Amino acid sequence: MSEQDIANIITIEPGKRGGKPCIRGMRITVYDVLEYLASGMSYEEILDDFPYLTQEDIWACLSFS
Repeated sequence: MSEQDIANIITIEPGKRGGKPCIRGMRITVYDVLEYLASGMSYEEILDDFPYLTQEDIWACLSFS
């Protein structure tokens, strides 16, 4: 995944979620996704719980971190 791809997926808006990096302008943060993965959730479980996310979004979070 290129830096441009990551920049298109991970957005930072000062007024949203305290300026934390979010996914595609939504209110779910990179930290949220990383926390789910750290707690033992699989990609499939995250995508089932959050159908508006894609596997590419998860990869972007991992690359961003």
